[in-house]
Amino acid sequence: MRLPTELERSAHALRLLHASIDDTTEQALQRSHGISVTEYLALAALEYSDDGGHLRQQVLAESIPLQHSSVSRLVSRLDRAGLTERYLCESDRRGVYTQITDRGRELVRTARQTYLQALRTALSDARNDSRFAAWVAQLEGNS
Repeated sequence: MRLPTELERSAHALRLLHASIDDTTEQALQRSHGISVTEYLALAALEYSDDGGHLRQQVLAESIPLQHSSVSRLVSRLDRAGLTERYLCESDRRGVYTQITDRGRELVRTARQTYLQALRTALSDARNDSRFAAWVAQLEGNS
């Protein structure tokens, strides 16, 4: 497919690169830790948040990014697995927060190495594809 403008071609290449990265990291995380990329990214957002491991669900959705309607299902899965827990904000009962548990912290710390290695692999593979080379250079800080 040859899109008519450079902007369209560049945006399409970015989408393809993103899909490739997601596929590679998803497979590695599922194989090694039994979690999805989205679950890992949610746990990482909580673990590395400025709020000691908890975020309002709306902020968590924006940090992944994930549709607000999907974050509730995601957090329910993480809760059932004992990786997070939810609680209501004391000052605003409408505010629902998600807190990473010790088990979640341990998982994100070990899964991080798998994620980073898979990310490096995906970028290394993409570096040799002319459609992705400029994006990879930017991601790696070589632009």
